Amino acid sequence: MSLSVQALIRYMEELAPRHLASDWDNVGLQVGGLHGDVKKVLVSLDVDQKVLEEAISLKADFIITHHPLILKPILAMRTDLYPGSLIASALASGVSIYSSHTNLDVVDGGVNDALAAVIGITETEIIRVNGREELEKIVVFVPNDYAENVRNAMASAGAGWIGGYSHCTFQTEGIGTFMPLEGTSPFIGEEGKLEKVNELRLETIVPATHRRSVIRAMLKMHPYEEPAYDIIPLRNEGKAYGLGRVGINPSPCTLYELCGLIKEKLNVQQVRVVGDNDKLIKKIAVCGGSGGSVIHASAFAGADVLITGDIKYHEAKDAANAGLAVIDAGHDATEKIIVPVLCDYLRRRLSESGYATEVLASQINTAPWHCI
Repeated sequence: MSLSVQALIRYMEELAPRHLASDWDNVGLQVGGLHGDVKKVLVSLDVDQKVLEEAISLKADFIITHHPLILKPILAMRTDLYPGSLIASALASGVSIYSSHTNLDVVDGGVNDALAAVIGITETEIIRVNGREELEKIVVFVPNDYAENVRNAMASAGAGWIGGYSHCTFQTEGIGTFMPLEGTSPFIGEEGKLEKVNELRLETIVPATHRRSVIRAMLKMHPYEEPAYDIIPLRNEGKAYGLGRVGINPSPCTLYELCGLIKEKLNVQQVRVVGDNDKLIKKIAVCGGSGGSVIHASAFAGADVLITGDIKYHEAKDAANAGLAVIDAGHDATEKIIVPVLCDYLRRRLSESGYATEVLASQINTAPWHCI
């Protein structure tokens, strides 16, 4: 079965909805079009000429990156200058480019959760909550004998998930009535005759971002030509999303010992450090990429150290004055851990849907500097 561009984007936006991106960000499909199929996907932290050449050599026709190729408006499309030259090469080679940036930072299972997992932090919480997902209730009326199939289809598409529980629904019995009119092809009943059917009112909760997928799954499984269903907005608080994570260090250690662990886990040669090397680290905050904005929130959350990148001089002074140690492991090192996580997510989702499309992790180091 062929994977369409639109289907692949839908899977990405189920994980990291576009509307969660910061106002200044630019996410989504940046090069290419929505029509056509995807034969092979390459996932990378960035996209540059080497990554594009890697995609071409692997016969990958779709690149998914964390950092956007186009972040600021392009005022001239110069094919002899970057990024115009890269865009022209991608288009000529039939390679599309898609970005999931700050929206992937804040979501559950995104960059910050991946960073916390690599380091081994437990009992994690969001450092700074940006908002909560919108929830809706979907109510569908279905013949008794088909309720189980419809329930399972909706649950598989993301409905009825509450905490650690899935397939959370409520059902009540009743009588459904309808009269098939001229030109219809009723599953039950006859044209021009009022029909009464034993039906179940099946209701469940769903994140608004999963609405289309859930309805599509329900309609596919429902036996009626024109199923009756309702979508009801809710004011319940959905799952929180936000920047950074803070949690428990399961093996308390000194700041110096933690630095050694970070270099090993993130595969970096050196880190920049703020704080006393002998400080005991019991609670750790992490923020992939540039985390200077969560210094005070991390200290307020009781963290002993913040692990992040791109810390500026005055931010380091602020952290020291707040009694917060900092390990700056670099922007790319604290974010590239999302690449294998994203690959695993896409492989699982595509396999569940019956797609055989290959998903590969880029082997190109796109960091703009090296240590000497």
